[in-house]
Amino acid sequence: MKNKRIQLKGITWDHSRGFTSVVATAQRFHELNPNVEITWEKRSLQAFADEPINELAKRYDLLIIDHPWAGFAARTGVIVPLNEHLPKAFLEDQENNSVGKSHESYCFEGYQSALAIDAATPVAASRPDLLKETPKTWNDLVDLAKEGKVAIPGIPQDTLMSFYMVCCTLGEDVSLSQEYFISEEIGIKALKMLRDLGQYIADECYDMNPIKVYEAMTLGDTYAYSPFAYGYTNYSRKGYARKLLKFHDMTSIGGQKLISTLGGTGLAISASSENTEMALKYAEYVAAPETQAGLFFDNGGQPGHRSVWTNKETNAVCMDFFKDTLPALDRAFLRPRYHGHMFFQDNAGAPIREYMKNGGDAKEVLDTLNTLYLKSIKL
Repeated sequence: MKNKRIQLKGITWDHSRGFTSVVATAQRFHELNPNVEITWEKRSLQAFADEPINELAKRYDLLIIDHPWAGFAARTGVIVPLNEHLPKAFLEDQENNSVGKSHESYCFEGYQSALAIDAATPVAASRPDLLKETPKTWNDLVDLAKEGKVAIPGIPQDTLMSFYMVCCTLGEDVSLSQEYFISEEIGIKALKMLRDLGQYIADECYDMNPIKVYEAMTLGDTYAYSPFAYGYTNYSRKGYARKLLKFHDMTSIGGQKLISTLGGTGLAISASSENTEMALKYAEYVAAPETQAGLFFDNGGQPGHRSVWTNKETNAVCMDFFKDTLPALDRAFLRPRYHGHMFFQDNAGAPIREYMKNGGDAKEVLDTLNTLYLKSIKL
């Protein structure tokens, strides 16, 4: 039985950060365990955010997932609860070396659905050759946007995350009440601030996700600054893009640095897998600090283990990406993960995007968000 051939299939997302990193770990794991073959497939970033994990869990053993699925995973049991299978000391190390709330983000009501092998939150990025000084305040940011130099990810998913960010920075987290998503005072103020910026953002940006923002910034010379998009260390590494980006902490509102919405990805195991034991062994291998700082990072990954973020060698490779953005990760907002939140997330971004781009009635937009929210908490 020891030499029985085992095949594991995994699904990740289509970028070097998400794909080549896990392919490299799969190859090395195969070399260490010759009877195990791990094949990774990829899907678009939008499909990664949208496709239900219960459908993916029917077809794959290993899943790279987004943490808002944690509540769904706990409720449905389609994902293996790692807290019941992995060594306690290993999980404690993961928790103690979390980047911000990354490890916690996959734990819902005690159910650990994934390992935080990748950490990210929206941070600022600039082209140092085009911009000598980055904006310090929101007003500075709007002024720079008037010059046509600012790019943001403006698709619905990202505008929703930006709305969370501004609300949190103004002093109120979303989704705390059973009666409304955010108070009228903070909600309308946040929407108006986003519109103040949004009116000076190029139309093309409203069809961009973070990857497209960074590609536009590195392939062309129009955009010199991105104030808040999920960070990608790849774009600050030599040889990856035409021009390198320097990543920074973000601008401030009323003296408070922006509190952006935690992202990152987690490695989960399907409850339908016929090779759970080997899948667990592989997951433990990928999340181990040695792999994270070595093979995973070297092949485009953005590790979730804190030791890599404070490591001088990894920072030297990417213009101090980790060191300079770690404060933003540590204060990042952990978005709602209740069972029905994915319904809200799928539908709430479009009205915010429309308002940011074209203006309108902020109160109307807020009413729409509240209606969606009340529906989502009953699911």
